[in-house]
Amino acid sequence: MNAMSDLRPAARGAMRAPGFLSGSWLAVRLAWRQLRSERARLASAIAGVMFACVLVFMQLGFRAALFESATTLIGAMRADLFLMSPMTLASFRPETIPRVRVSQALGVEAVQAAVPVYLAQASFRNPESGRRRMIQLIGFDAEAGVLDLPGLAAMREALKQPDTIAFDARSRPEFGPVLRMFQEQGPFAVQIGNREMRVVGTVEMGTSFGADGNAVLSEVNFRRAVRERPQALVDLAAIRLKPGADLLAAQAALRAIMPPDVAVLTQEELRRHELRYWEEATPIGFIFSFGSLMGLIVGMVIVYQILFSDIAGHLKEYATLKAMGYSNAHLSRVVLGAAGILALLGFVPGTIASAMLYGVIADATFLPLAMATERAVTVFLMIFAMCGVAGLLAVRKLRDADPADMF
Repeated sequence: MNAMSDLRPAARGAMRAPGFLSGSWLAVRLAWRQLRSERARLASAIAGVMFACVLVFMQLGFRAALFESATTLIGAMRADLFLMSPMTLASFRPETIPRVRVSQALGVEAVQAAVPVYLAQASFRNPESGRRRMIQLIGFDAEAGVLDLPGLAAMREALKQPDTIAFDARSRPEFGPVLRMFQEQGPFAVQIGNREMRVVGTVEMGTSFGADGNAVLSEVNFRRAVRERPQALVDLAAIRLKPGADLLAAQAALRAIMPPDVAVLTQEELRRHELRYWEEATPIGFIFSFGSLMGLIVGMVIVYQILFSDIAGHLKEYATLKAMGYSNAHLSRVVLGAAGILALLGFVPGTIASAMLYGVIADATFLPLAMATERAVTVFLMIFAMCGVAGLLAVRKLRDADPADMF
């Protein structure tokens, strides 16, 4: 009954009907003393909440990294509108459009420039081990300035040279120590497909679920590396409008002159199109969402068992409080207070552990995985709701606390 001592003053003044805030504070103090009295049970509950927290954090983190990495190339494009095939599902699997559509776009008065962009995957031979691995090739007119990646601006002249590439320094290590070799010896030869090319610099882009590495080339060098690609076809066209031009009006004008084999999208529409593929056309988005749900269910079951056992072990004490005049609603606040305490105690170490795991996994996978404030708030609300639901389920056990059981 030591844990119940906090309620004695309230009991003596039961006629005064303490307010909601003061009554809730007393309930939380009682809940904390009950939890603290069983340290082993408390540790188990915190571990369960922490496990659920880490699992949800990791699933949501992977999902966010998937979406962010999938749209990195689109976000690096400095263009207002884009032409692409309506059959294209994702950027790493593009369907081609006739190059003449790029020239047609220049017929719209608001268009300042139309730049073809080429995307393809080719084998890259590890310069150290000789093993081959597929790499994403990105070809474009280096002078056009439609692609803005860290380190790219300084290499525009170098990329104009025959058989040159800029290697993505954030590609997976299976491609070999390309960055270290470039830093030690400067430009050196690598093999892409069946053609020898030279690495003349590095950029920073990062891997994605569709590509383990990237290489940037000029339009001419792309055609040399991917010889099977007909020159009359392109994968994407980046459209830059004249200063002050109306975006939606220009989009409508382009749609009016383009045949059905071309879709005209804004950058935001293109980004959403890419995200839609990963979220709806693949099982990956569903898997991450389902994993988060399972983590919450597991955590809720653990918290429910702890609270249920705690109520069952103190039924006589709860019956005594009922006999003293405390209502079921007030005692329910004690249980919900315990659930809230467990949510807070499990969330803090769970967040710290998740942030550490983010760093480890980001270094191992080269995915953009980092703790975000918005995600932390979302997970906290999810964990708090999880514990709240567990508390509401456990409250039903209070009905068994009959004052008659005192005698």
